[in-house]
Amino acid sequence: MKSDDGPFDDEPTGQYPVASTNDSRVTITGAEMATDLVEDTPQIDPDTLLPHWTDAPTGQVPIVVAREAALNDDPWSAIPAPAWREGEADWVAHEDQFDASILAGDDKVDDARPWEFFLDESEPVEEIEAEAPRPEPTVVPRTRHRASSNPLAGRAVRQTSSNSVSLATGTGVLLAIVVFAFFLAGPLPLTVLILVALGFASAEAFAGFRQVGAHPATILGIVAVVTLGVAVYNKGLVVVGAVSVLLIIFGFIWYMSAQRTIDVLDGIGATVFVYVWVGVLGSYAIALLSPHTYLDRHGMAYLFAAVALTICNDVGALFSGRWFGTRPLNAALSPNKTVQGAIGGTVLTLLAGVVLLPLMSPWTRTHGLEAAVALSVVVPLGDLFESMVKRSLGVKDLGRLLPGHGGLLDRIDGLLFALPTMYYLLHLLKVS
Repeated sequence: MKSDDGPFDDEPTGQYPVASTNDSRVTITGAEMATDLVEDTPQIDPDTLLPHWTDAPTGQVPIVVAREAALNDDPWSAIPAPAWREGEADWVAHEDQFDASILAGDDKVDDARPWEFFLDESEPVEEIEAEAPRPEPTVVPRTRHRASSNPLAGRAVRQTSSNSVSLATGTGVLLAIVVFAFFLAGPLPLTVLILVALGFASAEAFAGFRQVGAHPATILGIVAVVTLGVAVYNKGLVVVGAVSVLLIIFGFIWYMSAQRTIDVLDGIGATVFVYVWVGVLGSYAIALLSPHTYLDRHGMAYLFAAVALTICNDVGALFSGRWFGTRPLNAALSPNKTVQGAIGGTVLTLLAGVVLLPLMSPWTRTHGLEAAVALSVVVPLGDLFESMVKRSLGVKDLGRLLPGHGGLLDRIDGLLFALPTMYYLLHLLKVS
């Protein structure tokens, strides 16, 4: 078998083959020239796609990069490039660029973000748990009952009757006789009475919190209230900070050694709240009696003035509100307290400040009137504050120690606000 160049079994000569002089091209049967195809292919619009590869370079940026140049033609051009958002400020900075609600369905929330979701509270919790059971949470739940959108809705309101007013009047008269007897006994027996009253009042407040599922450190709180009163009598109000710090530290130890896991913030929050409300505010009564405050025992006259003006305000508000009251002072907190009652209490308080207080040294008519004006404002506020606490807890009274009045704290709520007011008013007016 031979080829055109010679037999294939000959020995190699080492010479290069000589191309045929007839045709220098390699021909592929059935193939067409690429240039013929280019000439026959219609040119594509360069504004929407890349130019043909055979065309000369134009120097234009491809449309996939310069998307802004075709906003009207490209439907994806309205979506901006991805942005890194690490904090709240980064999200706010891009609020106008991208509406995250497009990721939601038909029932989308206007302010929703991609990582936020909302549970439908109308669906029973039992059904959700049955469909997708979840493991027990490791986070300690809050111990207090869950508050509704309106914490004051459906709360108890005390309704008074003729019998209850008579009973409350008799109890009030008896209580006033006992208190004035201790005033005659001297500052030390009166201090003991105040400590006992503050201890019972704080116990009533702690019991109110426990009714709604909270776990205050009741014993620790009562001890702190009494300890603060004793320390104030011996050292003055300078010890309030030290006793408060000790309460926080021992409160942490109290909950750390508890037998079961309790929400520490909820428990210690209730403990500190009652301590400040009853213990700190009530300690101003002992500060007025302390020999470190008034060496000439004028504190007895100042404390008596605070108690007398508070009683006058309560009595005037009770009877004027019952006889003439038509417009509630604050219907949400206490519908039984009326504007007419507040006016009657203020009038009787001012009369006591002008007529009763000047009978005691070192009170003058001017100072008595100034003290009466101040207390006629803060005593109703203290009463409303206690009503707000009771409505928030959902209880009618914080105790039953005093017939017709409820608990002891229900009786001294206005006095707790009057005591620090009287203390600082005396320093402001430089009464001595």
